[in-house]
Amino acid sequence: MNTQILTDKIKDDDILNNLASFFDNQIYLVGGAVRDFFLGRDTLDRDLIVTDEDAGVFARKVADFFEGVFIPLDVVNKIYRVVFPDKTNILDITNPIGGSLEEDIKRRDLTINAIAVDIRSGEVIDLTGGISDLENKILKGVKEENFIEDPLRILRIFRFYSILGFNIDEALLNIAKFNSKLVLKPAKERVEYELMKLFSGSYVPDALYKMDECSMLEVIFPFVKELKQVPKNSHHHLGLFDHSIETIKQLDGLYSASLNVVKSHMQKVDFGGFSRLAHLRLACFMHDIGKFSTWTIEEATGRHRFMKHEDVGAKMAEVILKSMSFSNKQISYITYIIKNHMYPSAVVSSPELSEKVMMRYIRKSEDNAIDNILIAQADRLSARGPEVTDEMVKNNIDGLNNLLNFYLNIKDTLKPLPKLLDGNEVMQILNIQPSRRLGLIMNSLHEAQMSGDVITKEDAVLFVKNCLID
Repeated sequence: MNTQILTDKIKDDDILNNLASFFDNQIYLVGGAVRDFFLGRDTLDRDLIVTDEDAGVFARKVADFFEGVFIPLDVVNKIYRVVFPDKTNILDITNPIGGSLEEDIKRRDLTINAIAVDIRSGEVIDLTGGISDLENKILKGVKEENFIEDPLRILRIFRFYSILGFNIDEALLNIAKFNSKLVLKPAKERVEYELMKLFSGSYVPDALYKMDECSMLEVIFPFVKELKQVPKNSHHHLGLFDHSIETIKQLDGLYSASLNVVKSHMQKVDFGGFSRLAHLRLACFMHDIGKFSTWTIEEATGRHRFMKHEDVGAKMAEVILKSMSFSNKQISYITYIIKNHMYPSAVVSSPELSEKVMMRYIRKSEDNAIDNILIAQADRLSARGPEVTDEMVKNNIDGLNNLLNFYLNIKDTLKPLPKLLDGNEVMQILNIQPSRRLGLIMNSLHEAQMSGDVITKEDAVLFVKNCLID
């Protein structure tokens, strides 16, 4: 049992060293931090168990010592948080559940999360074989009743599978299969958090297939039943369910090969507490959910049609995500991506493609310009039916790369479009009253600004005077 990397990581951790040096309490590092340290990873979240003092009293002392913020998370179960002044380092402090460290460990979910380390002596307490499972890269459960007691732990199996890529023990897989319907019992907010953790992993497609193997995917995402009913066709070499997951796989390949500026953008946490990349993976999974309800087959040609599926899918996604307690900003982003996932390809296939056309795309997409291009490319690479030639794919991907490069070259020079004319000024120029026509003219003026056809106020006045909208 090689624990040297674990003890070295703890010794190098200033926060844990200060706790060990200035507090006489019996303090154990447990859970995710131990796992991550053993894997050689850094972590900013540390879970501590203190066995010889009330956790709330101890946590207040720690907060005062580090000049952090004390937050009671669950007073009944004695769980408290200390947020450090840098607002990134966090300590979650509790007393052992069940009154003893051993009992606490045995009530955890996975063996790899059931390891404790005395931060002062470095003694490793591993009652369930967690370190061996870390070394062998396998996920095992501590006890089945632990998962039934808190069914969110069933979803956590696949969250850790997605993040770590470890094999899942057959007995643990059976626990998930037999109890899959329990996964929606926890609070929706907790489920949403675990899902976003899952979509933050490097093995999302594999995790989704494993969840489907356990009949869990349809419990969480009922639309999966509809995805599975749409078969492969002349433009898709995969059925719709497999295509949706393949789109995530292609996205990850594109992301891995992308420029650092693209990676930095996709790693930004702009909403929901998780990266744009995690949200875009979820959008990839949902991007075609409108296809089943818009699916028709032409009698003459046998061609499969899905007219306006992107609009239908965006509306469906809004309802689904609201019911799952996603935030408004998360919903706005994902529905926008679904609604516009074909827009970049339409731009680059324009017979009159020009810088003005590309600029219009960039102005309309704003912060989502990169995201939309990536999902368009991933979608294209995931649809290779018999009528799709290599040349078609190459032309589309090349065009999208050109659009991306155009954006990257000008993004630092972009400024918000100025409001050249307001509604009152337009009414005065045209001598009209508030009306539907006024709204259409204002929209047309905005479109002309985005395309670069209108730049100055004089341009705007001339545009409005010559506008043929009745």
